[in-house]
Amino acid sequence: MENSLRKNKPFITLMTAQAISGLGDWLSIVAIITLVGLKWEATPMQMSLIILSLALPMALLGPVTGTIADRMERKTLMVFSDLVRGVLILLLTLATNVWMVYGCLFLTGMFSSVFIPAKNGKLKELVPDENIKGAMSLSSTIDSGTKVIGPLVSGILVSLIGTYNVFYLDSATFILSAILIFFLPKAVREVEVEREKRDGPSFKEEIKVGFTFIKKSSFLLYGLFLLGVSLLILQLSDSQFIVLLRQLTDVSPNLLGYLVASAGAGMLLTGIYLSKKTDYNAFVYMCAGVLGIGMGFGLMGILTHYDLSLSMLWVPALGLMAGASAGFVFIPFQAATQEKTPVHMTGRVFGVVNSTTTTATIIGPLAGGALATIIGIIPSFIVTGSLLIVLFFLSIAVKNKVEEEPNVTESQSGTQGAAPL
Repeated sequence: MENSLRKNKPFITLMTAQAISGLGDWLSIVAIITLVGLKWEATPMQMSLIILSLALPMALLGPVTGTIADRMERKTLMVFSDLVRGVLILLLTLATNVWMVYGCLFLTGMFSSVFIPAKNGKLKELVPDENIKGAMSLSSTIDSGTKVIGPLVSGILVSLIGTYNVFYLDSATFILSAILIFFLPKAVREVEVEREKRDGPSFKEEIKVGFTFIKKSSFLLYGLFLLGVSLLILQLSDSQFIVLLRQLTDVSPNLLGYLVASAGAGMLLTGIYLSKKTDYNAFVYMCAGVLGIGMGFGLMGILTHYDLSLSMLWVPALGLMAGASAGFVFIPFQAATQEKTPVHMTGRVFGVVNSTTTTATIIGPLAGGALATIIGIIPSFIVTGSLLIVLFFLSIAVKNKVEEEPNVTESQSGTQGAAPL
């Protein structure tokens, strides 16, 4: 399988473009925060709207942009999305107030919500069904890597070359990604798929197709629930880690950085491990991941309560555990969803998935702040960890009813493939 993917040049090109485009997504984050927070001295509410303006369109428009990704040529959509985002990042150099920044970020998030389902659909076109789990694991590994590396590199570049030069460099990453995607082959579409698009339901009705497809599969439906709840609790606690660590008497100023880095490393290790396996049971791995996250967060709260010494050792260790466990929730679900979804429906299905996960990332930090305020920071970690452990036992109890169904893409295998440019 691994050798087959290595020999698949269009897949390698797509993954390279995804890495560059993903890096571009995160490269400007620190630069924007530096510009708005330090130079313009924005208020806390204005700072919170920075991330919200980027995430909100991805949460709201996921099903719509997923439908667009299924109705149009995905290669064209990705190129257009990258080019527009490159221009929008350049416009940030001309921004004179926070409202211009909000507008650019909202449009950037909107075109990112187009790129993601189009990329997942293109991956399905380029990779045979027997290699799809490994391919999706590699794709998820790249996503995790760019989320860790992007902000770190951005922070270094801001200090070395300045905020506006980072914007220029960020814009260049999107343009480079667009150039690579331009050389991907166009998709081969079966006659029946084209007829479905031409004579099938209206655009408004097609938006519902992703929801309908997921509801028909007990695995996809419950798996999406597990994914959404896990990500919600992750975000709920992630936003409060610095508050938790302040409770330790021997806390180091660098401890939060080590925690974030170790969590990212954990997800990368899980991605590498899963990219070499194709015969795993996705639901079992997801359940184990939920248990691992719950134990990691719960132990973080308990050990902080007892003010355990040597926090430079056990905090990163628990971060590594939680990050690796999160990878076992996210990656198997995405890989199984890609495997189960017919190639002509990937945009709509992943549009729903992306909308669900983005909504969790918006609600999580807000709910985390409220919960920590009401019951305290340490109890909030113990409670959320306990809830995930309970969710693990409930999931194991319904395991037999939520086992993976036969691959629904078998009847659609003829829709895959690529034609020359």
